[in-house]
Amino acid sequence: MNQDIVIVGAGPAGIFTALEMLRKGSKRRITIVEKGQPIEKRRCPKAITSKCMGCRPCHITTGFSGAGAFSDGKLSLSYEVGGDFPSLIGERNAQDLINYTDSIYLEFGADTHVEGLGNTDEVREIRHRAIQAGLKLVDCPIRHLGTEKAQALYLAIENYLREHGVELLFGWECDELIMDGETCLGVVIRRSGETREIRAAHTVVATGRRGADWLEKLCAEHGIAHQPGTVDIGVRVEVRNEVMDKVNRVLYESKLIGYPRPFKNKVRTFCQNPGGFVSQENYDNDLAVVNGHSYKDTKSDNTNVSVLCSHNFSVPFNQPIAYAQKVGELTNMLANGHILVQRFGDILDGKRTWEKELSQSNLRPTLPDAVAGDITAAMPYRAMTNIINFIQAVDIVVPGFAAPETLLYSPELKFYSNRVKMDAELNTNVRGLHCLGDSSGWTRGLMMASAMGVLMGRKLSEEEKEA
Repeated sequence: MNQDIVIVGAGPAGIFTALEMLRKGSKRRITIVEKGQPIEKRRCPKAITSKCMGCRPCHITTGFSGAGAFSDGKLSLSYEVGGDFPSLIGERNAQDLINYTDSIYLEFGADTHVEGLGNTDEVREIRHRAIQAGLKLVDCPIRHLGTEKAQALYLAIENYLREHGVELLFGWECDELIMDGETCLGVVIRRSGETREIRAAHTVVATGRRGADWLEKLCAEHGIAHQPGTVDIGVRVEVRNEVMDKVNRVLYESKLIGYPRPFKNKVRTFCQNPGGFVSQENYDNDLAVVNGHSYKDTKSDNTNVSVLCSHNFSVPFNQPIAYAQKVGELTNMLANGHILVQRFGDILDGKRTWEKELSQSNLRPTLPDAVAGDITAAMPYRAMTNIINFIQAVDIVVPGFAAPETLLYSPELKFYSNRVKMDAELNTNVRGLHCLGDSSGWTRGLMMASAMGVLMGRKLSEEEKEA
């Protein structure tokens, strides 16, 4: 099969590459290859069974729109949040791209309300507390799609792409790049033993965090210039809504950053879900990781937020993704393949948490099949120390955050450590190959990945007009 553009991965970066090309009037033939299913066929059985069924691939993390369709669907509207893409193209360009991309989301049905605007005096008070705690509060307006609303929005985009001639191949996995020296000529894809080649002038790899380790192997195999970047290891923290009431109301999502002693590694909050639900995601190697969802209409009594510790490795070590996976595997082993949960007070007391103790708390877990146990038996000392000290610092900003009954779920891992070297035109050192989104190491999150896809779509459209 010969196409003009082949896109590997139907996450936000890949979707918005194709979408922007159509909006610019491109006549190029575009194929998107996705190992998961279309939106209308993505169904997590846990809603019925109350426990993870180990679907392969996981319907939460794969399929059209990637993990975005089943996550809380928050669009960060500031260039300061979402990765290092602004350092590649410039902060002003990044903000302009975000504003434009946001307008597209609105066209397809995103909520017009933006969280985190106004309330200046109350924001100032929260910032004052953060300064006292040695933390930085990052202002970032949030457009909350909501898990269920995001699915409807992305279904509209999926239908738009299909109706305008984009070929969508679901259930196909990319095995390999077709290379001719230092030029990429397309991809080899596979489904149920059937193999197919797609040759194209441009190959766009946008496989998300889920595909970060696969892309890392391709980089090593084909000499794609890259460097090990940051890997995030952490926990999902859950507290009662009453604890987070003011921050939820004023900011919706409090983005706090600290460098706690003694190691002074970067630790940050990420993906806050007021009235949300803690969830489990599964990777192909049987790795279970924790995440959080927030619905528009269905609310819990709790708020969950990720606390992530950033690890930067230097020579001779160059396998940060594998390192994080080992931490996750060890935690899964202790929880018999599930997510581990522990009370913060028990961590400080040096004891494991028991199921009976969870049932006696004010705070009830929103992930019912999480296994009570001891996170510290698997979490590296450096990461655990950073997390404990950071949570205690956040308690100065949000009193009660470090309460004895506060729940910590593990492992929360973010696989976007492989930083592919590219120029501002999004070209790698391999001709015809472009790497986008979280798997490229340049973005972290829904909006910035979408914006990167918009820029890719523009570059390909401009080349078409010049040809």
